[in-house]
Amino acid sequence: MTTYVPSITLPDAVFANPAASILVPVGLGLGVGYSVSPKSTQKTYLALKQPPYRPPPQVFGPTWTTLYALMGYSAYRAWTTGTASLNPNTVQLTKQGATLFTIQLGLNLIWMPLFFGLKRPVEATADIVALTAVTGYLTYIWSQVDSVAAWCLAPYLGWLGFATYLSVGTGHLNNWNFTNKERETKTSDTGSGMNKDYVNKAPEQK
Repeated sequence: MTTYVPSITLPDAVFANPAASILVPVGLGLGVGYSVSPKSTQKTYLALKQPPYRPPPQVFGPTWTTLYALMGYSAYRAWTTGTASLNPNTVQLTKQGATLFTIQLGLNLIWMPLFFGLKRPVEATADIVALTAVTGYLTYIWSQVDSVAAWCLAPYLGWLGFATYLSVGTGHLNNWNFTNKERETKTSDTGSGMNKDYVNKAPEQK
C-alpha cells in the first residue's frame, strides 16, 4: 500500500492552487511532446504496423491536453476537499493520493520518450501497464475523498486502457522492434545526401 511520501510528491502549493494544478501537468505534457519532436513522432507513428481502431495522429494532441487538464483539476478537487476534512483518514487518503498522482504523472511523461524517442516498445508497454494500474488505484483512493475528483480521472483511465491496447498491439505487430523500420534514402533524385525514412511509410500525395 502506497503511503504519503513528501520527497517524491509535488509540492502542496501545486495541489492547492487550481491554475497550478492544471497548468503543471498540461505544461509538462506539452514540453515532453515537443522535446521528442512532433513531426518525427508522427512519421514514426504512421510507419509502424498498427492494430485496428488506430486513431489519426492529429487526435492525440487535443486529447492529451484535455486529459492533463482534467487530471490537474481532479488533483485540486481532491486536495482541497480532503485536507479540509475533519476526518484524519480522509486527510491521509488525500495525501496518499497526492503521492500516487505524482508517480503516475512521472510514468506518463516517460512513455513517449521510451516509445518514440528511444524506440523501446517493451519498456514503454511495461511503463503504460504500470501507469494504468497506478491511475486505477489513485481513482479508487480519491473516490473515497471526493466523487468529482474520481470522475474527472475516469476519461483518463479509459484512454489509458485504449493506449495500452495500442502499445501492446503495435509492439506485437512490429515484433517488439522499431529500430528496423528506418532506412537510408537520398535527399533528392540527383543529390548525394542521405536521409532517414521508414519502410512502412505511406507514399506522399502529389
